Amino acid sequence: MFLTRTSVNNPVFTTMVMLAITIFGLFSWHRLPVEHMPDIDVPAVAIVIAYDGASPEAVENDVIKPVEDSMATISGIDVIRSTAQAGQATVLMQFDLGISPAEAMNEVRDKMATVQSSLPDAAETPTIVKFDPAATPVISLAIGSDHRSLSELTRLAEDHLLDRLRNVGGVGSVSLVGGVPAQVDVIIDPERLAAQGIPLSEVRTAIADNAENLPAGTITGGARSQSIQIRGALADVGDFRDLIIGRQGGQPIRLSEVADIRIGAAEAESLAFLDGKPALAVDVMKVQGANTIDVTDGIANAAQSAERNLMPGDVRIEIIASEADAVRDSVAAVQNMLIEGAILSVLIVFLFLNSWRSTVITGLALPISMIGTMVALHFLGFTLNIMTLMALSLSVGILIDDAIVVRENITRHLEAGKSHRHAALDGTAEIGLAVTATTLAIIAVFLSVAFMEGILGRFFLQFGVTVSVAVLISLFVAFTLDPMLSSVWNDPATHPGARRGPVGRWVARLDQSFDRLTGHYLSVLRWSLRHRLVTLAMAIALFLGSFALIPMIGAEFLPAEDDGRVSISIETPPGSSLDYTAARVRQIEAKLGEMLEIASTYASIGTAGVGTGQRNTANIGITLVPQAQRDASATEFAASLRPMLRRYPGLRTEVSAGNAAGGGKPVQIIVLGQNSEVLRRIGDQVAGRLADIPGVEDISSSMRQTRPEIGIEPDRQMASELGLTARDLSAVLASMTTGETIATWTAPDSQSHDVVMRLAEADRSRVATLGNLPVGIGSGNGQIIRLDQIARIEQRSGPDEILREQLSRRITIEANLSPDAPGDVHAQLSRLTNEMELPEGYRFSLGGDTEQMAEAGASAVTALLLAVACIYLVLASQFGSILQPLAIMMSLPLSLIGVIVGLWLGGSSLNVMSAIGIIMLMGLVVKNAILLVDNANQQVRQGLNLYDSLVSAARTRFRPIAMTTLAMILGMLPMALSLHEGTSQNAPMAHAVIGGLVSSTLLTLVVVPVMLTYLDSLGRRVARILPDPPPDHSLPAPRMPATDPPGAVATAKLALLQARDVERPAAHLSEFRIDEAADKLARKSSAG
Repeated sequence: MFLTRTSVNNPVFTTMVMLAITIFGLFSWHRLPVEHMPDIDVPAVAIVIAYDGASPEAVENDVIKPVEDSMATISGIDVIRSTAQAGQATVLMQFDLGISPAEAMNEVRDKMATVQSSLPDAAETPTIVKFDPAATPVISLAIGSDHRSLSELTRLAEDHLLDRLRNVGGVGSVSLVGGVPAQVDVIIDPERLAAQGIPLSEVRTAIADNAENLPAGTITGGARSQSIQIRGALADVGDFRDLIIGRQGGQPIRLSEVADIRIGAAEAESLAFLDGKPALAVDVMKVQGANTIDVTDGIANAAQSAERNLMPGDVRIEIIASEADAVRDSVAAVQNMLIEGAILSVLIVFLFLNSWRSTVITGLALPISMIGTMVALHFLGFTLNIMTLMALSLSVGILIDDAIVVRENITRHLEAGKSHRHAALDGTAEIGLAVTATTLAIIAVFLSVAFMEGILGRFFLQFGVTVSVAVLISLFVAFTLDPMLSSVWNDPATHPGARRGPVGRWVARLDQSFDRLTGHYLSVLRWSLRHRLVTLAMAIALFLGSFALIPMIGAEFLPAEDDGRVSISIETPPGSSLDYTAARVRQIEAKLGEMLEIASTYASIGTAGVGTGQRNTANIGITLVPQAQRDASATEFAASLRPMLRRYPGLRTEVSAGNAAGGGKPVQIIVLGQNSEVLRRIGDQVAGRLADIPGVEDISSSMRQTRPEIGIEPDRQMASELGLTARDLSAVLASMTTGETIATWTAPDSQSHDVVMRLAEADRSRVATLGNLPVGIGSGNGQIIRLDQIARIEQRSGPDEILREQLSRRITIEANLSPDAPGDVHAQLSRLTNEMELPEGYRFSLGGDTEQMAEAGASAVTALLLAVACIYLVLASQFGSILQPLAIMMSLPLSLIGVIVGLWLGGSSLNVMSAIGIIMLMGLVVKNAILLVDNANQQVRQGLNLYDSLVSAARTRFRPIAMTTLAMILGMLPMALSLHEGTSQNAPMAHAVIGGLVSSTLLTLVVVPVMLTYLDSLGRRVARILPDPPPDHSLPAPRMPATDPPGAVATAKLALLQARDVERPAAHLSEFRIDEAADKLARKSSAG
């Protein structure tokens, strides 16, 4: 081989190449950003439109439907989901993954510009944002003090902290949770206002005209330009009381005569509690692609600097939660698994070769391949994350595989008496085809994983590419560094009669035991070749019988990960106040505080995702004590909370392991249609059917309870006579109840305060006081007009929110699965939706794990078929045969036996991780068959018949097959055991791979030779009916026994079998001759 000859002839050059790979790899490694997961840019855009005072039905009809109709014309949109809430519309569009987020944003902006003119005048300017469904704060801070109010802490945070945090590189947004900024409250007394006969509009105008300094142009003269500013702002809050707002009988009316003025605090829009105590919290989000660790470290340093240099001594800033800790812990755990796997794999080399120099030569492939892979990761823009590190961890045994095979074959040539140089060249050349074929098959499989479709494909892209690059580098090292070192580094252990120490003698005894195991294997192989049908029948029976374990395994989308965090989403009845929601949350927090498994809790109220924050929603983030200090996993602990939460009436709760709150329950059945009442009835029927499925619990519906509201119906004729419109009424009522920010006033201490006009809390919390509100002045008599004079006021109820999907209304029936739920739950859900009959215009859609499993399953099956096809193409090209690859690929179904048993024994389920493990196996398990068949082909070319060749190849290749398989198994063993916290999610992949390797190796060594004899017979039968190829007189005459078929038949194979053989001996030997050949090999083995 060219690479091998070049490396052996130029050892210094080869050494420099390896050093260059190592140096550039280390340089790239230090420059790679560290993340928890691959950074996937999802093309999703959200439109949020405020429509103050509008009911959900009005929001749906006036805002959402026009926007949806316009957005539906954009090509490339996968799904449109909308939410209509009181006073707010949210429209979310998710695009095909092939469309860039920037292109999606531009398309939405263009369409929104055309539809905006058709929206109601009261609808505010739309906010268009890039939406990331997986976005969560990378770090959360708490600001506390034993002596200061939340209002004071808010001012300190706004003045000294928030802007410093926003200036940290990579920060996307900084939000204050629980903040109550100071403001000037103008509390209107409606009775005093009516008595003075002053309309509210005049009060508003008077305050706005006197609260701010106003610009008045610019004077330019000569070389100078001076701005003009009217300093009309009130100097002190006391000046507001003396502000003249009107006159009556020639006497001035001051603001203090109709309102109370004070410096107060804004009404809280959100609240935060740390371990049950009120706190001010800061949530920080990073921009797409920013390094999580760099951002969180920058935020922590900025917060520490602000606390030390800018904050009063009694103010503390603490880190509540940081993604950096999870990233560091996860990355460290995978790195530890990688190191442990590498040590175990190298140990196998030493135990089999009994030489520390051979171990070093072989083991060098691991660090060089892994470090060299960092160069590719750097140039491809990848990160060091769980997927790339898991890829390297899983590939430990694969990377050392080529080096083991090459070194073992070189050692065999050395033991045959060849010089180190000739042994290196001949040993590598002899095994080169098989090693290349195995490596190309593995690369073909992992590239198939990398090109899976959908979000799953994006997720595993870095995984597949990382393994492919690492394996390619390991092949290069095996063909260059290994033979070069073998040719120049004399190994005394290979010399006959070499003295060995105690460890060497112990390993030598292991070697003798392995020779006896080889003899037993050859006996089994001889029996199998004599009883081919029985052998195949037993293999088929094992294959079919293993499927009986599948119902015991179960299925899910992703295995649960124990990261020590649990999230509780809480929803109080629609219309609940922030204080009521906070009171209910504190009840739950008090109970959680009694649990020893909990280290800390952080509750946020009134904050949610894009456009969905409401006063009746809350989230409690729970941090558990370290895994070693608790018996239950995060998933088990979350399940134990559900019965406790059911004891709190009137609450809708959702518990999930991890920190991704609000992601929905695993079981979701969606019904789409136009009529809410019909959807409600269908939802009730679905919920009833779900209750009959074992393992389904906590069934709930997205159809919310009705929200209490106050309906005001104006007398249009009377209002028209008084010069009032419905819009005028809306403006007055909104100002008096919700409050209206009239101006921004700058206090003497240079602090800016909003000036807010509204009713006293007692007046705006009672329906009875609404009728007394002054809404205008009579044009004839100048008398104040009360609301109840021109409108009818009544209490009623309406929908809390309206959910829509694909231009239809939507209801979602959700449920959790119990830990002992049967494995076919998702299949039963599919049957339920197929069997239920729906009215015309209504349809089902599956969400949650069922939808994700269906998408992932289709993507995995496609990748699996592509992998199998690629393997066949590689094998057929490498072996020049059409039928031989079929025998080799018999190892693929045999591996599934071990996959099922491995998952069952490991307590794992069929999920995305185990599916990727199965696809990986397709490339790994053919390796053993390739080594076996390639050596048998070499024996055939030397004149042996097929049976003798198979037995000889089995003896020659049994040791490297055992070595490489054990190396791969031990390399993945740390991942399978998941001894490190935060690595349990990866265990199913290792369980599937290890189980598949065990069953495939044991059965491949027997079944593949049997299949090869059948295919050889098939090839010969086909060859007899094909025309003879033209003779090639340049080839030497083959050695052929007299019993062989005519040469013309043997050569007319058309590459049905080994195309490199123009003629080959027949495979048909008597049973006596089979036994004789095998016995001869067995005696030789015993003598060795």
